[in-house]
Amino acid sequence: MPSRALLSVSDKQGVAELGVELARLGIQLLATGGTRKLLCEQGLEVEEVASYTGFPELMDGRVKSLHPKIHAGLLARGEQDEQTLAQHGIDPIDLVVANLYPFAEAVEQLEEWTRLLEYIDIGGPAMIRAAAKNHPRVAVVVTPRDYPRLLERLGNGGVDGPFRLELAARAFAHTAAYEQRIARAFAEGTQSSDLLPADLRLSLSRREELRYGENPHQPAAFYAWQGADHAGLAGARQWQGKALSYNNIMDADTAWQCVSELPDPACVIVKHANPCGVAMAETQGAAYEAAHGADPESAFGGIIAFNRELDAPTAQTLVDRQFAELIIAPALAAGALEALKRRSALRVLTASPAVGGGLDCRTVEGGLLVQERERAANPLQLNREAMQVVSRRQPEEEEWVDLLFAWQVVRHVKSNAIVYARKRRTLGIGAGQTSRLFSVRLAGLRADSAGLSVAGAVMASDAFFPFADGLEIAAEQGVQAVIQPGGSIRDSEVIAAADRAGMAMVFTGRRHFRH
Repeated sequence: MPSRALLSVSDKQGVAELGVELARLGIQLLATGGTRKLLCEQGLEVEEVASYTGFPELMDGRVKSLHPKIHAGLLARGEQDEQTLAQHGIDPIDLVVANLYPFAEAVEQLEEWTRLLEYIDIGGPAMIRAAAKNHPRVAVVVTPRDYPRLLERLGNGGVDGPFRLELAARAFAHTAAYEQRIARAFAEGTQSSDLLPADLRLSLSRREELRYGENPHQPAAFYAWQGADHAGLAGARQWQGKALSYNNIMDADTAWQCVSELPDPACVIVKHANPCGVAMAETQGAAYEAAHGADPESAFGGIIAFNRELDAPTAQTLVDRQFAELIIAPALAAGALEALKRRSALRVLTASPAVGGGLDCRTVEGGLLVQERERAANPLQLNREAMQVVSRRQPEEEEWVDLLFAWQVVRHVKSNAIVYARKRRTLGIGAGQTSRLFSVRLAGLRADSAGLSVAGAVMASDAFFPFADGLEIAAEQGVQAVIQPGGSIRDSEVIAAADRAGMAMVFTGRRHFRH
């Protein structure tokens, strides 16, 4: 059983209740200023660190726990160091409860660099690391989530070695993540961004264990970046339904990123990591009707995302019409959740909009591929002035609206990607084919299967057309305007094919591969 505990926390959640229980077990309490004040308000007898060390806090609290009486008490190795401790009047400390200044939150809120520096903790990491190093004798707790487990063991006679080792591992992960967030902030503050440094340290915390991975025999978990603003799926709340699987999150992320970019009421339906129906409309219900009608066959068992609060009538229509795996929206209106409860297994999530940015990481055998994640609503993506009309015919205004809509959607479709759209609604999507020509054909087949005509539609391609044949097939189907990056050595042949068909063609100068 520990005899003396040192408490110094920035996150004070649950620490008062913890202090009460520690005192009840006869453990002496030692604490820094703010933590001590909170504990004393519970009527506890708590010695202040400054009183114990005989050295006052200095420089507005910059120096308070950096003292030999603290660190020798943490690092003492039992009988081996008893004489040294007695010689200098130092008491051993065998329990540390500490967490660090909220630097990550300060980065999001503060603009003045000098103020941000005050959120870099020095004494805290030193105490945590000392305690973790000496874990054969000292227990260190860095998160309120571990308070119940700590008290359970203390109530059963003491903290066992395996648990101290587990706590020490978590402690070093805690300080490592903290240092990494500071390093990233410093890199972002330099003129040359260090987004892809020579040595990359990734810090993540397990958010939840998943139902299973891509297949039921594969265990899986969902991790979130430590210290990040958890937009999108990492910060989502599940209201009902079965536990999430790996595929649920992958598909929901595609749907959520796509729908978050669309400015008007929109619905995105995703199946197997590809949109199968996307639409914008005046109302949420109309957007759902249009998105579902774009490919009702594929929509069965899909992931459905909305970019507005989900209203009760749309929720009712949805459960009456189709089976879905998951629904995600920014919020749920009164009555919407009640309507969705008719399908108790349906997963229902709310989340803040996806914003993009940061790192996109994918594992390969023996390593990690890392790239900058494209930000949502990238100005270059939708800036008509930055695009080039290369055909003789200029797009009409209505065609421009559909071209930009299709261009937003196509970057969320697996390459080779083709999107047919009209009146801010997808008509057919060709995804993941080994040939762009096959994707053009598939998009037409999808539209035909849903009973939709592509006459007068626009087409978006995520990369250039290497030959004119894909464009010629689209023209035969009645497509009137095309948006694509350009950049092929045969661009002149493709442009000529567009002119022969009377099509308008826009080059964006930006490719949108998605593998």
